[in-house]
Amino acid sequence: MKKLILIASLGLMMISNSGFAQKTGYVNLNDLLLLMPERKKAETDIQEYAKQLDGQMKTMSAEYEGKVSDYQSKESLMTEPVRLDKQKELVDLEDRIKQFQQTAQESLQKKQNELLEPMVKKAKKAIEDVAKESGYKQVLDTSSGSVLYNDPADDILNLVKKKLNLGAEAATPASGGSSPTPAPKK
Repeated sequence: MKKLILIASLGLMMISNSGFAQKTGYVNLNDLLLLMPERKKAETDIQEYAKQLDGQMKTMSAEYEGKVSDYQSKESLMTEPVRLDKQKELVDLEDRIKQFQQTAQESLQKKQNELLEPMVKKAKKAIEDVAKESGYKQVLDTSSGSVLYNDPADDILNLVKKKLNLGAEAATPASGGSSPTPAPKK
């Protein structure tokens, strides 16, 4: 009889504890983005933009190579002031090329972000909607290990502030993913 009561008690505890389990989902955001139809257009636009930058870089490099070749072929005929002027011209052109490379890389990254950001927002909104509709408390991105969605009701910041006696006057820092919504009182 005691065994039956023990088994029944354990069964009831397991059933009641399952109500406390949080439903967590995961998705690979990169794979999702690759499936989106607007991805192909964005990739084409990015490649076209990169080609334009590469073309400009090739033009600058050809100019540099031509000037170096010209300098080397005429160096022995140049006077000291002309030679120094040509050397300075080459150094300045090298600096312009380096600056262009850096600016082009930054510009390409900015263009990529500009084109992909609407897709990422759309995907994250869909993930958040699915999470809410399906009762997920948290959704993780397996491609980056980051949290894509957290149920704001699970934010325990106010409880921790209370535990640390930080009070209401303690400023709440702006955070990347959590909401300043207080956790429910228990």
